[in-house]
Amino acid sequence: MSGSKEEPRRVSGDWREFFWNARTHELLGRTATSWGLVLLFYLVFYLFLAGMFAFTMYIMLLTLDDYKPTWQDRLLTPGMMIRPKGDQLEIRYSVSDTESWEDFVQNLNTFLSSYNDSHQVQLNADCPPDQYFIQEDSGEVRNNPKRSCQFNRTMLGDCSGLEDRFYGYSKAQPCILIKLNRVIGMLPGKDGQSPYVSCGAKNEDSEKIGPLAYFPDNGTFNLMYYPYYGKKAQVNYTQPLVAVKFLNASLNTDINVECKVVSNTLQAGSERDRFAGRVSFKLRINNQ
Repeated sequence: MSGSKEEPRRVSGDWREFFWNARTHELLGRTATSWGLVLLFYLVFYLFLAGMFAFTMYIMLLTLDDYKPTWQDRLLTPGMMIRPKGDQLEIRYSVSDTESWEDFVQNLNTFLSSYNDSHQVQLNADCPPDQYFIQEDSGEVRNNPKRSCQFNRTMLGDCSGLEDRFYGYSKAQPCILIKLNRVIGMLPGKDGQSPYVSCGAKNEDSEKIGPLAYFPDNGTFNLMYYPYYGKKAQVNYTQPLVAVKFLNASLNTDINVECKVVSNTLQAGSERDRFAGRVSFKLRINNQ
């Protein structure tokens, strides 16, 4: 019986002696000198790893350009988006219910505020149309920040919100703004032919969409707004827009609309990426 009681005591004593041995002054089986050598090794080891990481990052940063990405993996054909933004790309409202479309109007007002003519004249250049606005860097002197071309709000005609402050929503003739996503260095046309937007209804809704009006004329993204040099290099860049006005769309029914960019250099979008070079949305105008 006494032997069974002494066994736990001996085990407990062995553990305490392993943790701190007063005779040999060892902590966890190592002397102070041994622990110091271990800690010194790991200190030097991790300092070496940190130095290697910092040196590698430094060399990598030397290869990067602050104004232009070294590599681009974006799609050759940029995506398209619409304004105003509706829920899940859906523009649905009632002409007689002001509250159903006032958010759309406010969204367009906010979006177009930077396109006011007075603002554009102060910040951007009056460029010659139908040709690329190419700005080369000369030698070691970087041509930054680069200039941008004016896109004046008045170019959107009936969809500018200047003559009709409700953008046609109060008259069942809504305006939709379309923009191409920015891609650095993209040249979207050749031989002086600017890309343009073409909108139409999906097959089953072809008789519902009615006539359309485009602003600027022919719904073009003029070549003078390209190439784009990046947010940091071209701080005042203003994206060109195309406005589409639905003049006599059918009321009280869903209309599935698809708009796409037509260009002699950009590839047509594929079924795997339905936003490359096109955008689809649903329009419904109720008269009550």
